[in-house]
Amino acid sequence: MSFYRGRFAPSPTGRVHLGTARTALVAWLRARSQQGAYVMRVEDIDAPRVVPGAMEAMLDDLRWLGLDWDEGPDVGGALGPYVQSLRLARYEAAFEQLRAGGHLYPCTCTRKEIASIASAPHGEEAIYPGLCREGPTHPERASAWRFRMDDAPTFVDVVRGASRSGMGAGDFVVRRADGVFSYQLAVVVDDRAMEITEVVRGDDLLSSTPRQIALHRALGGEPPAWMHVPLVVGPDGERLGKRHGSTAIAELRARGVRAESIVGWLARSLGMSAPSTIAARELIEGFDVATLSREVVVADVATLFA
Repeated sequence: MSFYRGRFAPSPTGRVHLGTARTALVAWLRARSQQGAYVMRVEDIDAPRVVPGAMEAMLDDLRWLGLDWDEGPDVGGALGPYVQSLRLARYEAAFEQLRAGGHLYPCTCTRKEIASIASAPHGEEAIYPGLCREGPTHPERASAWRFRMDDAPTFVDVVRGASRSGMGAGDFVVRRADGVFSYQLAVVVDDRAMEITEVVRGDDLLSSTPRQIALHRALGGEPPAWMHVPLVVGPDGERLGKRHGSTAIAELRARGVRAESIVGWLARSLGMSAPSTIAARELIEGFDVATLSREVVVADVATLFA
């Protein structure tokens, strides 16, 4: 069995909230229970959304909860740098490899044009109808570049079992018209370079998995294992957010809530047998993915830690 390498890869767009902390805890427990490495990577490739100081604040909140990492932007490591904005040359090299291999084509469609033709369930991304597959529809425009998604790979999820989430968004963008590389390309390049053996993340990213599997294979390698954790939602069934009340770890800290109380709630929300107050390290020995809840967790923030 190869050495386990897991990662947690937040974007520095705000503070760590309960949902983010829950995923971070699962990824950390998975790595620590396997005597493997836990890598912290900051995904800041979308510069306009980055909040100054957010990276340092996120790392501080996660450490306060009792999590640590073996490699990361603040501790270094042999496979860094661990911040995406410092890895642009690697994304450019992967992009050129894909283009040379015939996996990409230029696309000049606007979002409005795609939305007017394509259809998608409420709230989901419209499936790209392939308008530019045989050539740009508006050659005079700056072009994005799309990956040819000819099939939808199946995969086995550690939590959900066999999965096939369809064609996702069809042919998807790997580089925008403004030259910014997409999340899909950057995350695959980074996971390959950092030798990640299993990706643990929220199941809101489930639809990205077939795309990333296809990119891994087009770049000449096999993808990691996948483990998607159900989300935390509010009483209205929507993903936990600011409208549900204070969910930021920093705000809970300011209210005097102990880290062990938050970890205890997170553990129980995952279906683990844990007391209401417990340190993260005390959960490692009994951690078993087979016992993790497969259902979304409803959290009434107004009554949490009251």
